[in-house]
Amino acid sequence: MHTVDGQVSYITLNRPEVLNALTPGQRDLLVELLARASADPDVRAVVLTGTGRGFCAGADLRGASGAGERVAGDVARTLRLGAQRLIAAVLDCEKPVIAAVNGTAAGLGAHLAFACDLVLAAESAKFIEVFVRRGLVPDGGGAYLLPRLLGPQRAKELMFFGEALTAREAERLGLVNRVLEDEELTKTAREWAGRLVTGPTRALALTKQLVNASLDSDRATAFAAEAAAQEINMTTEDAQEGVASFVERRSPEYRGR
Repeated sequence: MHTVDGQVSYITLNRPEVLNALTPGQRDLLVELLARASADPDVRAVVLTGTGRGFCAGADLRGASGAGERVAGDVARTLRLGAQRLIAAVLDCEKPVIAAVNGTAAGLGAHLAFACDLVLAAESAKFIEVFVRRGLVPDGGGAYLLPRLLGPQRAKELMFFGEALTAREAERLGLVNRVLEDEELTKTAREWAGRLVTGPTRALALTKQLVNASLDSDRATAFAAEAAAQEINMTTEDAQEGVASFVERRSPEYRGR
């Protein structure tokens, strides 16, 4: 399900009977919706959530084992064009993306949440690096995201054992910003999105880009990127408004431009 309300794009995974496991078509639709939100000046934040007991149980693998003989390169190509493209769409979206994790987030579903800029989790939510249980290597950006969020030892522990992580444990490790009572999740996600909508949208986009890139950069590269981003940002209407409001001692009114 997809709606735009109050300059927020709300994307809701809606296959509760399979804990919102993603088919290839649904995955591609998510990529399209994130790209659309990124390019639309009237959208200034994104909220991603699910229905029922699951946020997202990962890729829907039903029928995968009977797909016939594989050709060399098929698996790698499928990952590049599928799970990896989805995670990249979240990381590259020019608008802040909030994950409102309402239930189980497993495999690709966990990585989908961890790729978001802000993560809210219901008390009943849990996160599972399920790949080892299926004899698989973590994909969908897991081996890229988790060491950067947790460090290598913690990341390996989660990936080697595949044990479920409660929302509170995820919060303690820094994977989740806030844990909320289940009935408060949607309300808080809307409140946070509302706060983002009133912010300087282009400055937030550049901030997101700087923070994400800094994890792969040395200091000189990060400093150069910071200076370039501020140079670009100072040409925006919101930056001019921010400076003017400070001088005039009033609250800024950002328009996202």
